[in-house]
Amino acid sequence: MKRDAGRPARTTRRAAAPPATVHGTRDLKALQRAMAAAVMRPLTAASRTQRRWIDGRPTAKVVGEFIKPNERLSAFERLEIYNRMYWFRLLDCVYEDCPGLRAVLGERKFRRVAEAYLVRHPSRSFTLRNLCDRLAPFLRAHPRLTAPRAALAYDMARFEWAQVEAFDGPARPPLTAGEIRGVNPTRLRLGVQPYLSLLALNHAVDEFVLAVKTNALRHDASNAPNAGPAGGKPRPLALPRRGRIHVAVHRHQNRLFYKRLEPAGYRLLCALREGKTLARACEIALPKRAAASLVWQQQIRDWFQNWTELGWFFRWRGNSRR
Repeated sequence: MKRDAGRPARTTRRAAAPPATVHGTRDLKALQRAMAAAVMRPLTAASRTQRRWIDGRPTAKVVGEFIKPNERLSAFERLEIYNRMYWFRLLDCVYEDCPGLRAVLGERKFRRVAEAYLVRHPSRSFTLRNLCDRLAPFLRAHPRLTAPRAALAYDMARFEWAQVEAFDGPARPPLTAGEIRGVNPTRLRLGVQPYLSLLALNHAVDEFVLAVKTNALRHDASNAPNAGPAGGKPRPLALPRRGRIHVAVHRHQNRLFYKRLEPAGYRLLCALREGKTLARACEIALPKRAAASLVWQQQIRDWFQNWTELGWFFRWRGNSRR
């Protein structure tokens, strides 16, 4: 792991001089910052703890001031266990959350990208669920890391983070068709569930992720005990084709789903999420004079019947039936 893969965490600069003794809350905080900095420091290219501390002193000398050795391990060796465990756990989480991105980039490049991201954006949450929440903006800001597949990698990172949001994001009590029926469309506003992500993408990453997961399942099954000949490595997959798609990533009955949307349906949902009334959202989303078309009226009814059954809408305050 390269030390210059990104900017180090801000806490490390404040932890260059851990206190020799703890006399109060201030000293305790300084000691905690020093320990966190030691554990969270990026590993070397050989996946070992860096031999030099933040200020250039030998790491072994610095950590010896606040970590005791034992009969088998020095202070540096004891630190290294936790330093490596911390980074390997974070990398495991990124691997688990981003199978599509890993398939797009390949194992070696994905590892470099993951390390660079974690150095620039270390974990700031009590839960590892949020670890990749800034990965897509990071890839967009550093396209050279994923070249020549930067655009595809950005789409994939957005799509895979949307799955995390959909899986356990917050939900509001869904509206039923009966609660919407009869409300004046010029006054009706509908909330769109916060766990639902609306994505306009330039690659068919939804199909690719399904293929990646199916391929992995087949590979695992083929290598199970007594399951026949070994499957070896999963077969290579063709990369997602380029083309504009619109996708809703959501959950239903505690299961994760992706749903392709028509461009007009996507625009309609986006306008509703922005707080537009149903009538205004239709004006924004549909072609001119489409509202008078019986074909479009039936299409809108079909969309809303399906979306309501999926529980995508919740009550927006202030709706009136007038």
